[in-house]
Amino acid sequence: MDQHLNEISEQQKATWNRFSTGWEKWDALFMDFLSPMGDAIINGLKVQDGDWVLDVASGTGEPGLTIAKLNPNGRVVITDLSEKMLDIAKSNAEAKGLHNIQTRACDASELPFPDMSFDSISCRMGLMFFPDMEVSIKEMVRVLKPGGRLSVSVWAGPEKNFWITAIMGTIAEHIELAPVSPGDPGMFRCAQDGLIADLFKKTGLQQVEQQEVHSLLKTGTAELYWDIMNEAAGPPVLALSKADPSIVEKIKGITISKVKARYPDDGEVMIDASSWVISGTK
Repeated sequence: MDQHLNEISEQQKATWNRFSTGWEKWDALFMDFLSPMGDAIINGLKVQDGDWVLDVASGTGEPGLTIAKLNPNGRVVITDLSEKMLDIAKSNAEAKGLHNIQTRACDASELPFPDMSFDSISCRMGLMFFPDMEVSIKEMVRVLKPGGRLSVSVWAGPEKNFWITAIMGTIAEHIELAPVSPGDPGMFRCAQDGLIADLFKKTGLQQVEQQEVHSLLKTGTAELYWDIMNEAAGPPVLALSKADPSIVEKIKGITISKVKARYPDDGEVMIDASSWVISGTK
C-alpha cells in the first residue's frame, strides 16, 4: 500500500478505536439497525455448515457472529482494523456462547491469509471506507475458494439515508467541512447504482446480484438520536469536535427539530435507511 493510502488506513484505525466505547454502549441498537443488511448478506453467501467464512471489517462482530451460530461445525474469522472493536466482538461471542470464531486485526487491502482459504466472505458497511476498494476486493477474491461467494453491503444515496443526513446536513449548513473528492473514502462513495456490481465483475466474479435493502434506526426520540450520533457516529463527532459550543447547540436544536418534523410521534422515532447488497461467485 502506498504512503497516502496507508495514512488513510491509519487514520481510520485511530478513529474506530476512539469510537469503540460508543459502539459498545449502543451495540444492540446498531445491530438491530444493520441486521436487515446482514441477513441479506448471509442469504447471498449460501453458507453450508462446516464452511470456513471470513467476515471483513466486522467491527463489533456482525454478521460474523450470526454466521457462526448458523455454522456450528465451521469456522468464522472476524477481522477489523480496530483492535478495540474486535475486543467487543470477542465479548459478544462469549456472551452468545460461540466458540467457532477467531478474530484478527488486519487491513482489508493486505489480508494475512493464504490463497483460497475461505468458502465465503462477508463485508457489511466496510467497503466504502477502504482506501482502495478494487485492491481490497481483489484481496477478498484471492483468499476465496473457487465457487465461493462474496457478499457485501454499502450505503445507497443520501436522499435515502435520513439517519445520517439529518445531522450531517445540518452540520454542513453551519460548519465548513473539508471537501471530499470523488472516490475518497466516505459514507456515500458507493451509492451509485451498479458501481460495486461493476467492480465485482471487473475482478472476475460471476453471477453478480444486487438488491436494495431498507432498515430503520429505532431511537425512540429525536433527543436520543442526537445523543447516539454524538457518541458512536464518527463523521458528526469529528465535525463537531472543534466547533464553538454555541454553534454545536444551534446544530443540535435544528437537527432535533428536523427529526421531530419528519417523525412527529414522540417515542416512536424510527429513521429510514437504505443500502445496496451485492453478491458474486468466484
